[in-house]
Amino acid sequence: MSGFNEYSTIAAVATPLGTGGVSIIRISGEDAMLIADKCFKSVLGKKLTDSDGYRAHYGKIFDKEKPIDEAVCLVFKKPHSYTGENVVEINCHGGIYITKKILQTVISCGAVPAAPGEFTKRAFLNGKLDLSEAESVMNLISAQGEQGISAAYNMLEGSLSKKINEICSSLISAAANIAAWVDYPDDEIPEISDDNLKIILNNANNELNKLLSRFDSGMAVTSGVEAAIVGKPNVGKSTLMNLMTGYDRSIVTEIEGTTRDVIEETVNLGGCLLRLSDTAGIRNTCDEVEKIGVERSKSKIERAAVIFAVFDFSKPLSDEDFELIESCKNKSVIPIINKEDLKPQADIDYIEKNLGKCIYISAKNGSGYDELCSAVTDLLNTKNFDTSSAMLANERQRLCCEKASKSLTEAENALEIGLTLDAVGVCIDDAVNNLLELTGEKASEAVVNEVFSRFCVGK
Repeated sequence: MSGFNEYSTIAAVATPLGTGGVSIIRISGEDAMLIADKCFKSVLGKKLTDSDGYRAHYGKIFDKEKPIDEAVCLVFKKPHSYTGENVVEINCHGGIYITKKILQTVISCGAVPAAPGEFTKRAFLNGKLDLSEAESVMNLISAQGEQGISAAYNMLEGSLSKKINEICSSLISAAANIAAWVDYPDDEIPEISDDNLKIILNNANNELNKLLSRFDSGMAVTSGVEAAIVGKPNVGKSTLMNLMTGYDRSIVTEIEGTTRDVIEETVNLGGCLLRLSDTAGIRNTCDEVEKIGVERSKSKIERAAVIFAVFDFSKPLSDEDFELIESCKNKSVIPIINKEDLKPQADIDYIEKNLGKCIYISAKNGSGYDELCSAVTDLLNTKNFDTSSAMLANERQRLCCEKASKSLTEAENALEIGLTLDAVGVCIDDAVNNLLELTGEKASEAVVNEVFSRFCVGK
């Protein structure tokens, strides 16, 4: 595959660059031990090329003849390593300069700098992980809550792969039976009955739809979903943003139009990961800069998976409020009544009639925060989310499932209207191909490269 050279030995820093106790430089490839031996000398004088796997060696790193650090080298021999190749991990003292210096030394000894995600890509290409399991590695790294960690770990352990393989197995068996009956009509191969075929297609499609129905919930606990705080100027959007983030992320003043652009932050609210945006107040304005911010706010309403529509409890609904209510209808919205500690003026009945049950808060003093968290988990259906069950972790996987489900629906319809079995078989084959693309068994080079391009260097 493009960007992958099975004959090269790659190296990269596997830990974040910074001051710390330990940094790790990972080397993977056929010559990993040979290259490490050129710059590492064990205190016992033993070469890493002569070492057994799963061994640790203490010694020093040399730049040419000059010692530059003490280190512990861990040796993993193929195929029993993360990548399935020979691997050496150099554990040195943590520090930006010394870590980069040792990496440069390793590269000068014959290693090639690793591309983003290349270690995990090699694990995939060497059969250590399938594509969905490889994607779970980044979810595990980026997890920001207990549910996220649990869900990503279970995916790494193959929960999604097992479910997809179960679905594929029944479909492949049915497709093989149809193909044999169509291709060899004279061999007295028994034809699969319409009733049995309907059951197989229906069961497979139901399982795919279960996965699809859990997608938003899964994203909320792993990768996060887009969320936007919207409302007219001075309703308390920025104060709410600061309450959710836990610090003064947005500037708060009494002056209307203070927030002129979209301010973004990732927050964990009730166990749900939200890519939260504090938007400019929605109103008619002659200020060209603020006008751009208002347009971006409206765009966020269209794209966000969760909308926090904020209204001022102490003021009657304005034209801007009515416009906001109209734009949020039929969307995943949580109407928030801010400044609950002030004298009520807003028409709450009208808001609830159009947007649903309101949450009362005071963003300034923090009251109502627990109720807001509960409303988010209810909306995203994460309160009792089973992280051990199979789930889809990204848009690529969701799209593969949607395509497969569509093909199975076409197969069911073809069967229903009496089309020939070979037409039904074509639809089943298409569904299977989409599911095999999800696990990576039939993924194109472009798909694989795109998946691993999102990884960090060193993983």
